[in-house]
Amino acid sequence: MTFPRDNMNYRERHCPPEEEKLHCLIPAPKGYVTPFPWPKSRDYVPYANAPYKSLTVEKAIQNWIQYEGNVFRFPGGGTQFPQGADKYIDQLASVIPIKDGTVRTALDTGCGVASWGAYLWSRNVIAMSFAPRDSHEAQVQFALERGVPAVIGVLGTIKLPYPSAAFDMAHCSRCLIPWGANDGMYMMEVDRVLRPGGYWVLSGPPINWKVNYKAWQRPREDLEEEQRKIEETAKLLCWEKKSEKSEIAIWQKTLDSESCRSRQEDSSVKFCESTDANDVWYKKMEVCITPSPKVSGDLKPFPDRLYAIPPRIAGGSVPGVSVESYQEDNKKWKKHVNAYKKINRLLDSGRYRNIMDMNAGLGSFAAAIQSSKLWVMNVVPTIAEKSTLGVIYERGLIGIYHDWCEAFSTYPRTYDLIHSHGLFSLYKDTCNIEDILLEMDRILRPEGAVIFRDEVDILIKVKKLVEGMKWDTKMVDHEDGPLVPEKILIAVKQYWVTNGTSTQ
Repeated sequence: MTFPRDNMNYRERHCPPEEEKLHCLIPAPKGYVTPFPWPKSRDYVPYANAPYKSLTVEKAIQNWIQYEGNVFRFPGGGTQFPQGADKYIDQLASVIPIKDGTVRTALDTGCGVASWGAYLWSRNVIAMSFAPRDSHEAQVQFALERGVPAVIGVLGTIKLPYPSAAFDMAHCSRCLIPWGANDGMYMMEVDRVLRPGGYWVLSGPPINWKVNYKAWQRPREDLEEEQRKIEETAKLLCWEKKSEKSEIAIWQKTLDSESCRSRQEDSSVKFCESTDANDVWYKKMEVCITPSPKVSGDLKPFPDRLYAIPPRIAGGSVPGVSVESYQEDNKKWKKHVNAYKKINRLLDSGRYRNIMDMNAGLGSFAAAIQSSKLWVMNVVPTIAEKSTLGVIYERGLIGIYHDWCEAFSTYPRTYDLIHSHGLFSLYKDTCNIEDILLEMDRILRPEGAVIFRDEVDILIKVKKLVEGMKWDTKMVDHEDGPLVPEKILIAVKQYWVTNGTSTQ
């Protein structure tokens, strides 16, 4: 609460200095159980896992969430879609090509309990949803308990932790983001992460204010001015309005950036000077337009996109990654994942829904494990040699930038399986191995699993530390035999909970 309130700064990431870091394990609450498997988890969450009732009272009439016995039920409603997310998505699909795989990755800004993302899943669209930890308490925790990809985040003063030209669609439904403020800075940030041809959906205030201003209890003038500013910024960004019906407006970012560029230059709009549009970690958001990256070739519709040559690789814009090395990487990870499935037979059983790859590279682990039963949060460390997150999005996968010397923007116990390849080799001279392991323990559910793949001497250290953290472990040779210095360490977090008064 000591941080400035301007532009939501106080709801952004702020990490404690080294001496204030906590070095402890976080117990699960009493009565904690393994979440229901997907798709049941979309609609039901055990009360004991996230024992917060405030949303059931606050959002009662909006159909977000209901408390029934020992479970929460999510009827799929939302402030802007009391008829349910499915009907709402049908409305969007009448304008946006959701059916044919053209639109695969989506960003939901200010997502609530992420029902929009939850209901897009059956249409083969994967949404990255974010919301701050605010008066709605644990909305992002509920999203993850439901098995829907989400992180804690806010449009505030720093750039979003995603690459430029990544998402096929961005969405705000009553998300309370002041789109017209700060000379359109937040729309410019959405424009940065939206790929050319991508769609922006805005539903709720100020759209169709003439009809709704009384119900919204807001002065007409304010709403009119807010919409005017939004329309003005959209024009600057060369977004074309495709539809405005009842309270839903949809724009499309134009593909033809050249004619658009000349229009922008005439209007004295400021272009961002940064040479790397993906250099976003803790970088201040600016009032400027990010030039669209030059890419080679079109994105294929999903699922062909998963193994097609990503345009960024075809165009040579990822230094050190050629078409051949990309194909080689895919082959290697198919082999690795086959070996993992022999070691852990639960891998494609639906037991693990929320999966994290802590050092995702080109996203080939996630591609090899791809299934409608699970999703992977592909993390590209900010210190990784190659900036590959844009490629991951071009494959129709999702991910985020992160520095593993800090805590990840999620709640405790939100992932079922964590994959860590070469992560400790990468960070061995940068930060404390124990801090990273404690953070993994915080993120992992009781009885969740971890697959470490690293050099043997590093894994011996890891094994020793995690056995003191109530994890069971087993070291396994590389699938090519015992002479390969890279080994695999499998770990499972034991089930233990708080005993009511003090922790064990």
